[in-house]
Amino acid sequence: MKEIRIGDTVEVAIERADYPPERVRDILKDEVVAVIGYGVQGRGQSLNMRDNGVRVIVGQRKGSSTYDKCLEDGWKPGETLFDPEEAAARGTIVQYLLSDAGQKEMWPRIRPHLTAGKALYFSHGFAIVFRDMTGVIPPPDIDVIMVAPKGSGTTVRRHFLEGRGINSSFAIYQDATGRARDRCLALGVAIGSGYLFETTFEKEVISDLTGERGVLMGAIYGLWLAQYEVLREHGHSPSEAFNETVEEATQSLYPLIGERGMDWMYANCSTTAQRGALDWFRIFRDATKPVFERLYQSVASGAEARRVLEANSRPDYRQQLEKELKEIAESEMWQAGAIVRSLRPESQAPPPRPAS
Repeated sequence: MKEIRIGDTVEVAIERADYPPERVRDILKDEVVAVIGYGVQGRGQSLNMRDNGVRVIVGQRKGSSTYDKCLEDGWKPGETLFDPEEAAARGTIVQYLLSDAGQKEMWPRIRPHLTAGKALYFSHGFAIVFRDMTGVIPPPDIDVIMVAPKGSGTTVRRHFLEGRGINSSFAIYQDATGRARDRCLALGVAIGSGYLFETTFEKEVISDLTGERGVLMGAIYGLWLAQYEVLREHGHSPSEAFNETVEEATQSLYPLIGERGMDWMYANCSTTAQRGALDWFRIFRDATKPVFERLYQSVASGAEARRVLEANSRPDYRQQLEKELKEIAESEMWQAGAIVRSLRPESQAPPPRPAS
């Protein structure tokens, strides 16, 4: 464990060294982990656990394209691949990794299989925190735990294959067996976490929903779009507007932030860029902070959760989603993006090697 002090706040990070492979195997040696749902998190986490020697089975309904993906990944019907209900019955730890709306819908069929001593595992606090909407109320004689990777399941899997770890948070909601913490942290390492920070289900879901709607996805796209539109309206070409809005950010500046922080990125830019950034960041903070406060209150009140469940439960949800995503893909900004990305050297065929 590593103690971290930031100002007056002290946190403890759990490292891989705290749960080495032999300890993980010992904690999980009698467990069967049933992964219910094979979306991006289910796929990434189950494959990582399988590669780490954990006994894993997958619960996925037959007849879907996702079921076909399970077959492609080597899960075998009747051995490691079952209907969700049967997988839940066979598992001693049930990883409930369906979508939030899917968890609500499936719960009445999964709940009877959560018998005494089992563990129910989440990667998001949504279903538990908003249980008055989802109906997900676990029985009192099981462990209820969470490991929430700070990235998509695609990133979880990619980092694992590259020998890297992903930052995750973890929480214990219910410890019926006295083993909940060890189970949780062993699974956290087995799915590919590099280090884990403790939180609560409520704090995780509020911060996660705020972040997704904020700087991780919603706000960042809104800012990009606003700048792109202003540049275009003032006569700049699509490629120039895209390069100055997205390409330089994702390919040059954001990697510097990830490497060593915002100050490092500033220190590695021109003095003109430094001055502009230092002069303008407070203006953007002051303009957007009220929006973030409004967003936070919408999340904390349950309004965002209600909107998610209502929208995702509609029979035409998938068609509407595809329509909205298609509008983004076909917008000028992302048409420009597709062309600019195709011009990157790594996207081109390698030049012919000189004759020896």
